[in-house]
Amino acid sequence: MAVAAAQKNREMFAIKKSYSIENGYPSRRRSLVDDARFETLVVKQTKQSVLEEARARANDSGLDSDFIQDDSHIGIGDKSTVEDGSQQDDIKNIHLAEADFGNDVGKGDEDYTLTEEEVILQNAASESPEAEQALQQAALLLRMRDGMGSLARILKTIDNYKGCVLHLETRPSQEVAVQFDALVKVNMSRMNLLQLIRSLRQTTAFAGVNLISDNNVSSKTPWFPCHASDLDNCNHLMTKYEPELDMNHPGFADKEYRERRKQIAEVAFGYKYGDPIPFITYTETENATWQRVFNTVVDLMPKHACQEYKAAFGKLQAADIFVPHRIPQLDDVSNFLRKHTGFTLRPAAGLLTARDFLASLAFRVFQSTQYVRHYNSPFHTPEPDCIHELLGHIPLLADPSFAQFSQEIGLASLGASDPEIEKLSTVYWFTVEFGLCKENQQLKAYGAALLSSIGELLHALSDKPELRPFEPASTSVQPYQDQEYQPIYYVAESFEDAKEKFRRWVSTMSRPFEVRFNPHTERVEVLDSVDKLETLIWQLNTEMLHLTNAVKKLKGTCFE
Repeated sequence: MAVAAAQKNREMFAIKKSYSIENGYPSRRRSLVDDARFETLVVKQTKQSVLEEARARANDSGLDSDFIQDDSHIGIGDKSTVEDGSQQDDIKNIHLAEADFGNDVGKGDEDYTLTEEEVILQNAASESPEAEQALQQAALLLRMRDGMGSLARILKTIDNYKGCVLHLETRPSQEVAVQFDALVKVNMSRMNLLQLIRSLRQTTAFAGVNLISDNNVSSKTPWFPCHASDLDNCNHLMTKYEPELDMNHPGFADKEYRERRKQIAEVAFGYKYGDPIPFITYTETENATWQRVFNTVVDLMPKHACQEYKAAFGKLQAADIFVPHRIPQLDDVSNFLRKHTGFTLRPAAGLLTARDFLASLAFRVFQSTQYVRHYNSPFHTPEPDCIHELLGHIPLLADPSFAQFSQEIGLASLGASDPEIEKLSTVYWFTVEFGLCKENQQLKAYGAALLSSIGELLHALSDKPELRPFEPASTSVQPYQDQEYQPIYYVAESFEDAKEKFRRWVSTMSRPFEVRFNPHTERVEVLDSVDKLETLIWQLNTEMLHLTNAVKKLKGTCFE
């Protein structure tokens, strides 16, 4: 039964609450560059297998009844068919501005109007026959009335129009009478893209179909949150190493564990900015798993952890937050961090996409899971869980220097291009997650994944892996392992050295503006005008005046 249930879940393209199709799932060996790239690119092999499953389901259940009911729905003339790539001749000859799309499917053509983006696309396509057939990358926002059942029909229709699905993700819709919003990124000819949009709008399955981007016609800066409350929109999850999907997960055959994970994930999905962090009553088994890992970290920490980690760990113990018999509550930990570095916690339902996770760091917000790893695998897990977040990340987020470094990575991600997000997330992986540093000529761990995974920690400090000096330019393109021990680790001379190298590297990024975080308003400000710069200079001058006066007073005290 468990295998059958998992197979059924695996056939779903996007799972409830905004899961994304993963690049190459269930690949056992991948790089973080590939993981980040999956947000904009699904490999051809994956796309083909997904479409084949879509066809099978559609044929079995009649799901495509609202789509391509006859050939005139695609083109006119001799009713040529495009399914499975068999024919496409008369599609080439359809005039974009005057094409008759045949039978209505719930909506009349008189209701059809082009948006600004579609007008730009149509004008670009009408320049020449070659322009019509030029490949176009675009993103469509579909508001689905009928829930996830529409996904198979969407994919089949895109395939019929000779399109390639680059990315697909869903999230529960806040629109009335709409169950889910789906973001679909496609690559197809301009002519077929316009026809696809019109075809989708003619069915009652959707409350709305909008073209929201097309990178060959217009260039727009990616949306990014500007206030901490905007993080409510940064909750896209990656389906990777989920107990419902991966037979290698220790909880795959444990129905009780899977249900527990779902319950805690639902709590996180319901969280909004300003809400109190939900209290989780952990079970005896979960607390026992925490205790095993906690006691082992306490034993190994004096020898292998960096000084900053040990100092903050001691403060957490003194505050009665880190104790062996009880998993800390995120609210207690968040209040502790706020007092020391201004960081706060926000509950997350699982592994966030790179862009969403990094964006949160810009606001000194760390998105933390609340569920616990399976008790059969207490000392290593390739997915995030609260033991990893608490024992790995929290101590160093309480260190001012490391907290500043984490925020700088987040600020650099805002408005960055997809390739730059890939590189930033890879730098994060090899520093914040798996970083090593020198301390009195000895190697120490500061990466959260090392300090919360005992097996990986001992491996990293052995003579087995290759150690390289941390240089962001080369580190940012290095493949990594997420289910096996790393073959390569990067060593920083110090936190300050790592920050300085990171700043110099970020200055070479292509983003055409700078941003800063205003802690008083919890808002990110784009420094794109003289007025904003003058205000910032005035604030900095005021701070410099206070610092100068403080130095004078200290010097005066020393001479007395």
